Amino acid sequence: MKKYHQFWKLGRAELGTEFFDINKDGELIVREGNYQYNVNDLCTRFGTSLELVFPHIIEYRLQEIFTSFKAALRKYKYRGKFYFHYPMKANQNKEYVLPLISEGAHIETSSVNELWLVKRMWEQEQFSTKIKVLCNGPKTNRYLSLIEELKLKNLDIVPIIENHNELEYLRGYRGDVGIRWDPDVKVESHWDKQTDQFGFSTEQLLSIGKVRNLKLIHYHAGSMITKLDDLIAPVRKLMPVYIKMKKVNPQLNVVNLGGGFAVPYEKNKKMYVVDDVVKRIVKTIKSATDKAKIPNPDIIVEWGRWVVAPAQITVYSIIANKEITRNGHSKVPGRQWYFIDGSFMNDLLDTWSIHQKWHVVPVNNMSAKKFNRVWLAGSSCDSDDKYTNGGTHVLLPRLEDLSNGEPQRVAIFDTGAYQDALASHHCLLSSPAKLIIQNGVITVARKRETPEEVGKLFGW
Repeated sequence: MKKYHQFWKLGRAELGTEFFDINKDGELIVREGNYQYNVNDLCTRFGTSLELVFPHIIEYRLQEIFTSFKAALRKYKYRGKFYFHYPMKANQNKEYVLPLISEGAHIETSSVNELWLVKRMWEQEQFSTKIKVLCNGPKTNRYLSLIEELKLKNLDIVPIIENHNELEYLRGYRGDVGIRWDPDVKVESHWDKQTDQFGFSTEQLLSIGKVRNLKLIHYHAGSMITKLDDLIAPVRKLMPVYIKMKKVNPQLNVVNLGGGFAVPYEKNKKMYVVDDVVKRIVKTIKSATDKAKIPNPDIIVEWGRWVVAPAQITVYSIIANKEITRNGHSKVPGRQWYFIDGSFMNDLLDTWSIHQKWHVVPVNNMSAKKFNRVWLAGSSCDSDDKYTNGGTHVLLPRLEDLSNGEPQRVAIFDTGAYQDALASHHCLLSSPAKLIIQNGVITVARKRETPEEVGKLFGW
């Protein structure tokens, strides 16, 4: 099995697959301590399409961040503190948020509805009174009112000022505030925009002057930043701005570096690792502030995608296949369409919207001798509902070689970030069932929707 373990790139910490393995029967398994989960058996038991969530992976990756920062702060004799704030937009499901809070994460919200969930948890005493909440995103009156309400209920909540309207409104806010800076740095990422609508330019920020109770400066340079140097460039550019702001606002003592830490969705590309990034961050900030002879600020990161994406896999069964043709008649040698019992456009919208590449492996028959080069097609009647791995192919076992009557199943890794919130019901297709798997216990968090339930969403 060792060669197949290597072939499918399982058990690789740098690829986020350290908990995944293959058993003697050529089936995908997931390990959690002494527990072991057979994905093929779960498909037989619960059917497909299926989302499998493993909270222990979330907890492990969060602790990896904490460990790296703790070591770096000690190594460089850094005198500030470190905090991780989980951006709820990455995945708002309860089964993701609560494990992170229990392991020491704080929270970042981007809308009034996300903050309403925080209010609910706060009122139900579901987390420690020491938790800190940052509020990003454009703020409606309802959002601002809820921030003030929760502040009066003694929640440690900090609104991040995005624009001049918020700046004026929050001048009377009785608590700490943050402000968002537009780094104007060129980085390689999925969302590399020349300009965006968030935050203040350096010139605008320095012209504002003193801001009552300004505690924090925040930026977000992009998502899925693929180069380590591109993660550090905005940190380096931030420090002169922070130093100038602190001269006018001496209470300023926190830098929030936002998100952007990339997930190695494509397992054939080398990616930076947590320790290297953290050391560069701490060293850069310490050097700048020591040179300016000011205290080292507390550091916040919001690496939500990196923490939660590998904690979920999405599983489908192959329901049909056909030869790929060009213009309806010319066959493409050695290539086939494999049709899944789900939809990329519905369940994994990034496939269609940003042409996301995924790590795709068979769930069963992983030790097959022969494979087909395939493109995957969803079950909607839309020609864009497909996955072609950027126009190349996916290797999967040949269906003609299967003899036990069991359908070929396929797992798509790293689907834990953003996909649920973006999911749709194109062609009124049902969403996958969702299982939460931890400590040997399997919980059905979402049943597969019936036609009646989907119809009700559209008024039927």
